[in-house]
Amino acid sequence: MMFGYSDEWWVLLFVPVVLWVPFGPFAMGVTGAWCARRPGWRARLWSVLLPALPVGVLAVDTVLPTDTWDEPTWWDHFLAFLAVYVGGITVLPWLLGYGITRVTRTLRARRNRAADPAVGG
Repeated sequence: MMFGYSDEWWVLLFVPVVLWVPFGPFAMGVTGAWCARRPGWRARLWSVLLPALPVGVLAVDTVLPTDTWDEPTWWDHFLAFLAVYVGGITVLPWLLGYGITRVTRTLRARRNRAADPAVGG
């Protein structure tokens, strides 16, 4: 598998990393919408726990081993990891799901309040 050894069990930790690329944005968008619809600790906890394994494993793989920190491209690779994997695949879809849900609910409530004669809108 990796590094020429087929008996390295820890390579299984990279399966969620690979699956996070196509499915992670959708999962984070759903959790963002969930946080916007039902604010509370449960939705927020899942928003943190869901990406913890894939992002954490890749972060450890990016940072370690420490002897590569002296390489001139290490900082560029780390910033690219933060921008693409953390920002683009994890945080941005969550923000879009949360923001779109909040705006939709606000506009719908405003429209319903204006159409309801009992409210006096």
